Amino acid sequence: QVQLVESGGGLVQAGGSLRLSCAASGRTFSGITMGWFRQAPGKKREFVADINWTGVRTSYADSVKGRFTISRDNAANTVYLQMNSLESEDTAVYYCAATRVGGSSFNYWGQGTQVTVSS
Repeated sequence: QVQLVESGGGLVQAGGSLRLSCAASGRTFSGITMGWFRQAPGKKREFVADINWTGVRTSYADSVKGRFTISRDNAANTVYLQMNSLESEDTAVYYCAATRVGGSSFNYWGQGTQVTVSS
């Protein structure tokens, strides 16, 4: 079992930046892919970015490419999402997620952190 706790959300003006953090506990952090998803009001949850265990492979939704950066610190069991050039369309609840070891599906989820971008 993996427990995930997000932090770093808040209110920011358009064009600003925020960094989200997700601390994992409960089992080894090794071998699992970590991801960020988001859900805006009235919309389905959507993929934002993910990063493999070694940090070598990352992927991003087209809507955030060039603006968001995912990274991880395995020693600290933490994954980050640096969000720059924020737009009002980025307003959503952001969720951290984790796979099982060697898995491709995200089985573990955090409680979410609200990001609000004012225009």
